[in-house]
Amino acid sequence: MTESDPLLFCDENILQQLKSATFTLGYYTLRFYTENGKPVNKRTGEIAEYYLYPSGGTLRDSGFNIVFYDSKFDTYRGFKPPHMKDITS
Repeated sequence: MTESDPLLFCDENILQQLKSATFTLGYYTLRFYTENGKPVNKRTGEIAEYYLYPSGGTLRDSGFNIVFYDSKFDTYRGFKPPHMKDITS
């Protein structure tokens, strides 16, 4: 795939979506292609909302089940999401 598609699930697209995502109640709402309830790095016929909780580095589905964890998105491991950059800058 040569064109950029922000709905493909990958670290770069998480960071890209965070720039404009709404931060409410401790999480960011992100959207990705999904397959079998999981975000995927390929185009599918279905798009779902996921919720990134930076205070734990977890991505959750619509039922708030954890579907992904990465310490690089965990504020306790040094990640600075957009809402924290505004406060500390």
